[in-house]
Amino acid sequence: MRAPSAIPTTGSMPKSDHQSLRVDLAAAFRWFARLDMHEAVANHFSVATSSDGLKFLINPRGVHFSRVTASSLLLLDAQDRGVLERPDAPDPTAWHLHARLHARVPQARCIMHLHPKYSTALACLEDPTLYPVDMNAMRFFGRVAVDPNFAGMALSDGEGDRIADLVGPTKTVVLMANHGVIVFGPTVAAAFDELYYFERAARTLMTAYATGRPLRRVPDAVAALTERQWREYEQSAVDHLEAVKAILTDEGSTFRD
Repeated sequence: MRAPSAIPTTGSMPKSDHQSLRVDLAAAFRWFARLDMHEAVANHFSVATSSDGLKFLINPRGVHFSRVTASSLLLLDAQDRGVLERPDAPDPTAWHLHARLHARVPQARCIMHLHPKYSTALACLEDPTLYPVDMNAMRFFGRVAVDPNFAGMALSDGEGDRIADLVGPTKTVVLMANHGVIVFGPTVAAAFDELYYFERAARTLMTAYATGRPLRRVPDAVAALTERQWREYEQSAVDHLEAVKAILTDEGSTFRD
């Protein structure tokens, strides 16, 4: 079986144009709220603005995904130990998870964490493997790590460190047992597309499980081939986010503000 490639490094983030990063991330928040993949005012997305990943944008505490704007995103420094004392301090769980991941996995420029229905249901199974039963699931063949060590809310740096240890050079998704999912990408578009398709894949698998019938899995060689073919459609992620931004703009959304 051919091993999956490392987290892609093509299409890297602009080094100085933070506004484009803000707009892209705000659009992702708005769209996942529309898809009902958010959870109240919890969950968080971040994107690095510095080459070492230490400076990053993240959603402000207590703001619903459907109301996030480009200008409302917080610019944080992963080495600033006084962040949680700021008047506009981020959610502590967001800080402990994302700051450590940006510091330790600099190639993962954009990090998105959600508790979507089907991915979270999969994470609650004794066997949370995303079996290659359709093309969307095959996209992630060999690229999903499972964190089996849920120990409560992420209120210490240990949570981020534990996830960072699982990422390695080839994983783009960590399925957090009894918790949710976190994805990594070299751009906002890449992470956005990855998260969207992972939830779709989990939905199909969980629906298949609900029938009570045996799964029809493809051979590993076919799954590996399909995973590689997915990577050749890199432009699709860019097109996906651009289409979402166009829809939001046509509707008069304030996400760019």
